[in-house]
Amino acid sequence: MIADLKTLLGIVLALLPFITAADTQITVKAAIEQRSFFQDPLYSGQYNSQLSAFIEPEIYHSWNDETDSIPFKPFYRWDQRDSERSHGDIRELMWLHVGEDWELRTGIGIIYWGQAESLHLVDVINQTDLVEALDGEDKLGQPMVNLTLIRDWGNLDLFVLPGFRERTFPGLKGRFRPEFEINQDNAIYESSAEDRHIDYAMRWSHTLDAWDIGLSYFNGTARDPSFVANSVNNKISLTPYYGQMEQLGIDLLMAIDDWLYKFEGIYRDVSQQQSYFSGVAGFEYTSVGIFDTVWDLGWLLEYQYDNDHNTKPVDKNALMLGTRLALNDINGSEVLLGYVQDLDYAASHTGFIEASSRINDNWKWRIDAWFLASNNMQDIIYNIRQDDYIQISLEYYF
Repeated sequence: MIADLKTLLGIVLALLPFITAADTQITVKAAIEQRSFFQDPLYSGQYNSQLSAFIEPEIYHSWNDETDSIPFKPFYRWDQRDSERSHGDIRELMWLHVGEDWELRTGIGIIYWGQAESLHLVDVINQTDLVEALDGEDKLGQPMVNLTLIRDWGNLDLFVLPGFRERTFPGLKGRFRPEFEINQDNAIYESSAEDRHIDYAMRWSHTLDAWDIGLSYFNGTARDPSFVANSVNNKISLTPYYGQMEQLGIDLLMAIDDWLYKFEGIYRDVSQQQSYFSGVAGFEYTSVGIFDTVWDLGWLLEYQYDNDHNTKPVDKNALMLGTRLALNDINGSEVLLGYVQDLDYAASHTGFIEASSRINDNWKWRIDAWFLASNNMQDIIYNIRQDDYIQISLEYYF
């Protein structure tokens, strides 16, 4: 991990000549985080507390009246317990050129697709940085060439993705891991090109009246690995296997007054494995100015269905209920509560809390908590059923 940090520092030093320019903006986000777990760990070597810190600078340089720009966002985390979580990454290092009705991005970046709150199905460009958080929303930077065509009939994004990023996983001392060690250094690929395989993707998006519509296609290495069990000297380990896949996706958002209706669906054909369909649909209703205040209160409901038997042993058939409170104050205070209930197994459910607020122009606090329960050994939550935790973060911006 020291090598990762040295690489990031080397890139920063190489960019120093640009940083002194007047049309360069620099911001830095840094944080210290304390996780405390409510239950003793399931596996030996794990701990009940976990201190970590990260730094994420962002350098933005533009020229040619901002028709050309380069954002650079490196990231580095140190973790007290889990050496696999101490890691660095380049989230973004991208040259952007803006034409009259087209845009070209070349470099490393993060692309987000989708509309749903509880499950992100169509979001397939970037690999998940799983050691960062349980919700899987943090992503690793992906090398890409992205051409965007801006037309009256919608925007068409075309992607060439040279190179593949393997998913990060907790180490033996980390929480949120399975019973057996994951052999992260010897991943297996279906493609003979392994992590040098070139993937392709495209997405059409358009707004029609109250509808935001997205249709997407991906062809390349699956971001979600399955696992191959190995036994050496009676010690079992799991090796990630990355197959080739094609995915068709659709995401919809309809806004009517205080209602948002959301849908995401995918059909995925994984080579040498079962093809499957997954979907998530629901709504969010916002009550504006509750109790004669400036507060807004949102109610969320989403149904999840996933019959991916390649990476999950059982179908996902679940319902998410949530509420979002925005105080609309100068500090941007907000709280999100969510509860996901498996409709087939009453004892399988999760809950989460996200809350944050600024202290002043530079400081911000954040609280995240997860609650996990399952007595079904085929449920993916079963291996982490005692990893309920609360995380308190103090973030500094400068």
